[in-house]
Amino acid sequence: MVGAGENGTNRRERLDRFLFFARAVKSRTLAQKLIETGAVRVNSERTTSSDRKVGAGDVLTMQLRGRILVWRILDPGTRRGPASEAQTLYQDISPPAPDRPDNDPVRTRQ
Repeated sequence: MVGAGENGTNRRERLDRFLFFARAVKSRTLAQKLIETGAVRVNSERTTSSDRKVGAGDVLTMQLRGRILVWRILDPGTRRGPASEAQTLYQDISPPAPDRPDNDPVRTRQ
C-alpha cells in the first residue's frame, strides 16, 4: 500500500538533505554549516535548524557563492543523482545578478 508520503505529493525532506540532493552544496555537512550560519530562509523565515522539513511549494532563499538564490521546491527528492536530475527538484526564481560596471575595482585589479 502506498502512503501519502510515498507518492511525492505530501512528502517532506530535511533541509540539509534537500540542499545536498539538489547539488547546492557538495556534502550534507556543508549544508548543515550553511544553514547554521543563517544563510538560508524557508518561506522568508530565517532558519538555523538543518532538520527543518521542506517540501514541494516551499521557497528557499540562500546566500551562496556570493549570490542570492531563490528556489521554489518542486520535489524534495529521494537521492543525490546527476546534475540533470537535481535541476528537476527546484525552479530557480532568483533575481538576475547585477551587472558590474567596467570601472569596478574588483575587475580592474592587476
